[in-house]
Amino acid sequence: MSEAAYLIGLGAAGAAALLGATLPARRRVLGAALLSSAACVCAFLAAGQVLVSGHAWSAHSAEVLPLTGVSLSLDPLSALFVAAAAVVGLAASCYAIGYAAHSAPSRTATAMLPAFLGSLLLVPAASSVATFMVAWELMALTSLLLLLNEHRQRKEARDAAQWYAAMTHVGAAAILLGLLLLATHAGGQTFAAIAAHRGQLSVALRSAVFVLTLVGFASKAGAVPLHVWLPRAHPEAPSPVSALMSGAMVNLGIYGIIRVGEDLLGGGVLWWWLAVVALGVVSAVFGALHAAASADVKRLLAYSTVDNIGLILVGVGAAGALAVSGERLLAALALLAALFHLVNHALFKGCLFLGAGALQHATGTRDLDRLGGLARRMPVTAALFGIGALSISALPGFNGFASEWLLLESLLHGFADHTDATVVALLIGVAALAITGGLTAAAFVKALGVGFLGQPRTAGAASAREVAPSMLVGMALLAASCIALGIAPGVLLPVLERATASGLAVRPPSPLRAGLGLDLAGVSGAIEPALVVAGLLGALVLAWALVRLSARRSALRHARTAEAWGCGRELQTARMEVTATSFAEPLQRVFVDVLRPDHDLEVTHVAESRFFPQAISYQHRIDDGLERVLYRPVIDAVSAWGRLARRVPNGSVHRYLAFGFVALVLILVVLA
Repeated sequence: MSEAAYLIGLGAAGAAALLGATLPARRRVLGAALLSSAACVCAFLAAGQVLVSGHAWSAHSAEVLPLTGVSLSLDPLSALFVAAAAVVGLAASCYAIGYAAHSAPSRTATAMLPAFLGSLLLVPAASSVATFMVAWELMALTSLLLLLNEHRQRKEARDAAQWYAAMTHVGAAAILLGLLLLATHAGGQTFAAIAAHRGQLSVALRSAVFVLTLVGFASKAGAVPLHVWLPRAHPEAPSPVSALMSGAMVNLGIYGIIRVGEDLLGGGVLWWWLAVVALGVVSAVFGALHAAASADVKRLLAYSTVDNIGLILVGVGAAGALAVSGERLLAALALLAALFHLVNHALFKGCLFLGAGALQHATGTRDLDRLGGLARRMPVTAALFGIGALSISALPGFNGFASEWLLLESLLHGFADHTDATVVALLIGVAALAITGGLTAAAFVKALGVGFLGQPRTAGAASAREVAPSMLVGMALLAASCIALGIAPGVLLPVLERATASGLAVRPPSPLRAGLGLDLAGVSGAIEPALVVAGLLGALVLAWALVRLSARRSALRHARTAEAWGCGRELQTARMEVTATSFAEPLQRVFVDVLRPDHDLEVTHVAESRFFPQAISYQHRIDDGLERVLYRPVIDAVSAWGRLARRVPNGSVHRYLAFGFVALVLILVVLA
């Protein structure tokens, strides 16, 4: 039944793409969205059955791909990624119905969205090199076409597409080379054949394959320094696509690292996983810093994706290092925490990106400095965005808290390991978790406070209205999941344990006891989020009652009332309020050596005297420092080489004959 439901889901995604390409404009969006939703439901049911039962299935067909055929397999690890993509895809499909009324997508965009969704469901189930690479390239191509949806109207979209195309194909080439090396030496291209022969491979070959695939998968996940496409592509993509890219596509980079490193290569050596931890620490801190400094809400969310992917990589790397050291229980706990945070990140980041799209359509801008006062004008969107913000900030009662608590516990208990390098890596991981927690809280206090509270700063914000109901339904689906997993995370833990056992090369013992809360097994540590939430709510109710009671018994009831966020002033204007730029200024000063902001102040004086300014223009911009240092010199060198190469074909027959003669001489010398 699971196999049939999954295949029906893939077929529904393909049919949705066909409807999007053929139906009239008024019907194609609704038809494609309904079939896409059905595809997500079928895929979720198929993945859920595998996760609950723990039984994997495999299928092969020789009639689709020539020579190799198509090989599919769904085990608990791949089923978890399919289920996460299906939930985000269902929310994005519902959201797309109302979103289309604002943006009027083209026939190509309507067809590519379900095709992209189908590829996200297909990649984790691919069980051979050929099937995996075809699905991977389908995912890259469909997402690229969706990113190019507004390339005629926006130069930024064209630039983002160029960066994304370059990075994703460099990554795909590295993955293909690594998997071909494995398939060649294993004598077969199915993952089962490769895993069966992994013991016969040399350490040098396995290390080379791991490095190649790590580069490729890390580029798709958006890990630093291979992240440069992500803060460009996510803001420029349509909001349903941004939600799928951040909530589902980047997860497949993590899937690839686990599948190759643990399953196909058997766990490897210690330095592999220490490199993954280092990659995660740098990504987490770098992404959190830029998120805290960003005033563009979608760019802020894009950098927070880099941050959270970094935390997931810390957990994956810690799991691999602890497994190599023989700490199977702690390795299982670290990987379970990483997978739990991956699922949570898919939920709250999908909700936040959909909310950012609602803000952009209601106000016409993504700039937080031009928003404000939206809590009164868009109360449902504000509440749903707030749930996503509280979840990503890891407040108790929301899902981000549960997974980050598990990750912290796994790192702290890992100090018992006697390998000095592992202990140092775990210590750095704890420090990164603490730093990014504070920076993430600052970033989303800024997003909520500046974007939704206070007074509107522009006419677009003042005239904003609530978005279409279908858009709210898509956000509400993800927001409700964030609350449910925050209050009762134990509901998901049994399926996460099965996925963890499927992901590790050595079968681990169970790291958690059954229950609605989080109770560690084998090591000390337990927390009941439901009781924490009940205590916090009780304290809030008691404090409110005491304030109301004291107000009735004192002269405070006759006190002058003032507007919230007005600092006690009777006259409050939007120009007096804190902006996103000014809110982030103290952090920028602390981390100025990392962020390196650019300032541009232009003063125009009156014609009569240069001592009296007529207008003052101030621009503040923070570019990606790694892009400027690592990539710009390469781009400039390639551009210079291209300009030089254009001078060569000048139309002279004598020059062409000389080139041919030199080439012939070189060939004869080499052959001799």
